[in-house]
Amino acid sequence: MHAHPSPRDGFGRTVLVVAGFNLTYFGIEASVAVAIGSVSLFADSIDFLEDGSVNLLVWAALGWRAADRARVGQLLAVLLLVPTAAALWTAWQKVLNPVAPAPLALTLTGAGALLVNVCCALMLARFRTGGGSLIRGAYLSARNDAIANVAIFAAGLVTALLWQSAWPDVIVGLCIAALNADAAREVWLAARAEARAARA
Repeated sequence: MHAHPSPRDGFGRTVLVVAGFNLTYFGIEASVAVAIGSVSLFADSIDFLEDGSVNLLVWAALGWRAADRARVGQLLAVLLLVPTAAALWTAWQKVLNPVAPAPLALTLTGAGALLVNVCCALMLARFRTGGGSLIRGAYLSARNDAIANVAIFAAGLVTALLWQSAWPDVIVGLCIAALNADAAREVWLAARAEARAARA
């Protein structure tokens, strides 16, 4: 892939499609999370909203100068911390009221989220080695979400079959928070390197 993608090339079009998928499933997953009181689904739904917003931001910034793209990459790293904070807050609320979420709804919604995120990650995977922090951030968001959705699916099965407790859901929610925090660190470091290269 060339070093300076534009909003109208293959990556630009892909990012818009990925943004649409993320914003659509945010509405679905957030509704289920509120209905069944799930920490992991709530954290993941906020992540869908953040990913949709990030992909729109990435698309808008593709035609900018390298230094400006690096600054947007740093903003993207900060935005990746939003679902981390949301997950921590929701987990604390669940600890105060440890009611297990409905396992079937948790499992099925996690499976749907996994399908969406695997599709997004596959669409973005061929672009991940070029284009700097913005493209890396978009790919890491989709990849991390797919990993998180496998864990949500597993938490639903564990709650249904082995452990009728809020803790599988809480543990997965906290793991999602840690995964997003690490992605934020990676994107921040890539953006700083990009900024240094732009100044050289």
